Amino acid sequence: MSGPSEGTSNDKSGGQPTPDRGDVIGTGILWLAKWALCIVAIAAGAWVLGFLTAKLWVVLLPVALAIVVATVLYPPTHWLTEHGFRPAAAATITVLGFLGFLAGVIALIVPSVVDQSPELANKATAGVNQVRGWLQGPPLRIRDEQLQSAVDAIVTRLQSSAEQIATGVFSGVSTATSVLITLFLVLVLAFFFVKDGPRFMPWMHQVLGSRSGRHLEEVLSRVWVTLGGFIRTQALVSLIDAVFIGAGLVILGVPLAGVLVVITFIGGFIPMVGAFVAGALAVLVALVGKGLTTALIVLGIIIAVQQLEGNVLQPVLQSRSMKLHAVIVLLSVTAGGSLYGIVGAFLAVPVVAIIAVVIRYIGEQIDVVTTSQPESDIDVVTSPSPEAPTDTAAAAE
Repeated sequence: MSGPSEGTSNDKSGGQPTPDRGDVIGTGILWLAKWALCIVAIAAGAWVLGFLTAKLWVVLLPVALAIVVATVLYPPTHWLTEHGFRPAAAATITVLGFLGFLAGVIALIVPSVVDQSPELANKATAGVNQVRGWLQGPPLRIRDEQLQSAVDAIVTRLQSSAEQIATGVFSGVSTATSVLITLFLVLVLAFFFVKDGPRFMPWMHQVLGSRSGRHLEEVLSRVWVTLGGFIRTQALVSLIDAVFIGAGLVILGVPLAGVLVVITFIGGFIPMVGAFVAGALAVLVALVGKGLTTALIVLGIIIAVQQLEGNVLQPVLQSRSMKLHAVIVLLSVTAGGSLYGIVGAFLAVPVVAIIAVVIRYIGEQIDVVTTSQPESDIDVVTSPSPEAPTDTAAAAE
């Protein structure tokens, strides 16, 4: 018997010729180049989106904050409309109630700060002198000239950067136009969001049609549920932190306890980072106002409360509302804070949660196409809108 004829490759695929090695390498390079171009295009799109966000930040900031506020104000507004109030009247009552709540909190904080600031400043001076005495004593035994040179260096550094700090503050104020104007826009936008929000879905079906409108309606509904769950979760966690830590501060007689309670509550809306900053501030005030022993007790209370929050409350509540890993939360807060300051740190987690909602929905639709999973098995938040025609009816037309 004769062997295989010359010029043919070994046949291991049932009659199909074995591909040439160069063709396989070329196909792999083309595949890699295609995906590299896709990644570059996505990165360019992200850069353009970031550039537009920075340019339109004055407009986007009130809109983003108004959406967050609307998730808080919509439940009472909906309850009022179900009990006979017209949408405009219900929205007006809830917005005015929210504004009154903010005014009441500010009215409670400011007198406490004004009354206790002189005493706190005097104790701060005494605390600095006490720390200086500790540093000059054993075991460090730092000479007074070294301490004075260090203090002079810090003062010189602050004075040299004062102009830069002032410029940054004024530019920030001019970028946001002003805190009062931003707050006014947030309240006005929140009023219209809670008043006219239920009309948005039918209007969207008319503009986009049944197929696109159905997908966008489901995504927006999930985003709304996620944002509402995030705000309620953070409010509950922040309230628990503020109550327990505030009770400890009041019992120990720490100055500015009411202010620290409010700061703890507000800081709780910035996951991880906010609680750490608020706790550090409370320990510092306790150290200056009541001494080292009280500060250590306050530190113990804060650590105990944070352990309760981190090990019990956050995993249970946030896993239901956002379904985000702690690493993603921490990185998003860090990135948002570095890019847009405190507001960026506050909005970072909701933005990442929204992105996660969109990615999960896209994944569900891909599973419907690539597997045998029927679309009816997917958990749907919304029900079909009566104003929108079904896909079958649209196809028949």
